[in-house]
Parts: sequence; structure tokens; C-alpha cells
Amino acid sequence: MTWEVRQTRRFARTYKKLTNAQLIADTDAAVGAIADDPDAGERKKGDLAQLWVYKFRSNGQLYLLGYSREDTVRLVYLEALGPHENFYRELKR
Repeated sequence: MTWEVRQTRRFARTYKKLTNAQLIADTDAAVGAIADDPDAGERKKGDLAQLWVYKFRSNGQLYLLGYSREDTVRLVYLEALGPHENFYRELKR
């Protein structure tokens, strides 16, 4: 049974700016994988303890998809998307 997926404004802005068709398809596949199994990602520790990160490759580059979840209502919030470089620093802002 899949979970309901919602986007934050940060994620929606980033997704809207994607121009590469392969990256869009890979991102959609990653979102589908998270909707099917939110445990597919890795839970962070410390400052970002509420965040889960799902890693995937597109066009030879590693991308991270950050999300949070509410288990009681089976809801996943897509928080951020981007390459590994500066990903966590941007999330802490």
C-alpha cells in the first residue's frame, strides 16, 4: 500500500526548474520508490534527525531526495532535491 506524497515549496521550485528529461524520469521513479516504501531512504542523525534521504543516480551523477514522513497518517513530505554537493548545507538554512 503506497503512502500519500506531498511536496514542499522548496521541492516544487527545484523540480520545476529541471530541464533534463532523464533527470525528471529518474526523480519520478525515486518518488515512486519512496511512496511504495518510505524505509527505502536513510535516516539522518543530529541536526537533521527528522530527515530521510533517498539517493539515486541520473546521468552519471549522484542526486539526493530529502523527505520527512508522518507514520500515523501515512504521509511523506518531499523536502529537497539536488546533487550531493552542498545538499545538507542548503537544508540547514
